[in-house]
Amino acid sequence: MIAYVVRRLLYGVLILLGVNLISFILFFAVNTPDDMARLSIGGQRVSADAIEKWKVQHGYDKPLFVNASKGGTERYTDTIFYQRSVSLLIFDFGDSDGGRDINREISERMGPSLALAVPTFFLGLIASIVFALTLIFFRTTRLDFWGVVICVVMLSISSLFYIIAGQWLFSKMLRLVPYSGFSGGVDVVKFLALPVIVAVCARLGPEARFYRSLFLEEIGKDYVRTARAKGLGEHVILFRHVLRNAMLPILTGTVSALPLLFMGSLIAESFFGIPGLGSFTLDAINAQDFAIVRAMVFLGSALYVVGLILADVSYTLADPRVRFD
Repeated sequence: MIAYVVRRLLYGVLILLGVNLISFILFFAVNTPDDMARLSIGGQRVSADAIEKWKVQHGYDKPLFVNASKGGTERYTDTIFYQRSVSLLIFDFGDSDGGRDINREISERMGPSLALAVPTFFLGLIASIVFALTLIFFRTTRLDFWGVVICVVMLSISSLFYIIAGQWLFSKMLRLVPYSGFSGGVDVVKFLALPVIVAVCARLGPEARFYRSLFLEEIGKDYVRTARAKGLGEHVILFRHVLRNAMLPILTGTVSALPLLFMGSLIAESFFGIPGLGSFTLDAINAQDFAIVRAMVFLGSALYVVGLILADVSYTLADPRVRFD
């Protein structure tokens, strides 16, 4: 197992190197430093002196990969790629194009993102599994039929609809929670209650339908018929046997998504005014701050690699038959 994890970590490092290089090429292929200066200053009619001054201030006045005017190691270190991308590999994100410390911003915004993402993740997972098991328990009945219909309808609706409808119903009509905002301490509950409910409802349809398909496949296998022959109750079969044997595909999506909880939600945080990493990334996109966008892309890739490794390791906990050489 240890050898397998080490091997996967080495593969992950290679992936991050590729992501770093490809994202750098894509960003600077779309926008040259001169284009970035014009976007930051504002307008196309910007003097060459103003563009050059902006590039010097933000470290974009150097060549991209090779500095022909330098010798030795400075030929490669005195470049935009080395100074703006190599540091990402040690998670030193530097300053944004607007002059903000990206590492400090991430550390400050990680808390609000987790405050929204963690309860949404676990409550949504529990709600989807319980709803799917309920449909399986009442399979071939009207409850099962209409439950599947509701799942299909819910997965066909955009998450924006849930956000707008939730704000209209609970904030405008019932006045139970504020439209948007964020606060620390106990008051955080009233600001996060609506976003969490909306997020759980948005994921209930597709996840419950997927889990129902998994459970329905398991319910027809031989070990279930054997358990029934031994006189076990249906609820015991569902929770002790069917749920456990369906855990591998469930773990694939859930455990691998755990590290990504740090990234927050672009849409939910923006609509509800939560100062997390999701709104931080979206604001950077709107402001054309490529330093922040590239940092968040790299951070998301690193967390995704970690999530996949955790998912592979968790397989052995859910199914002792799974072993890695």
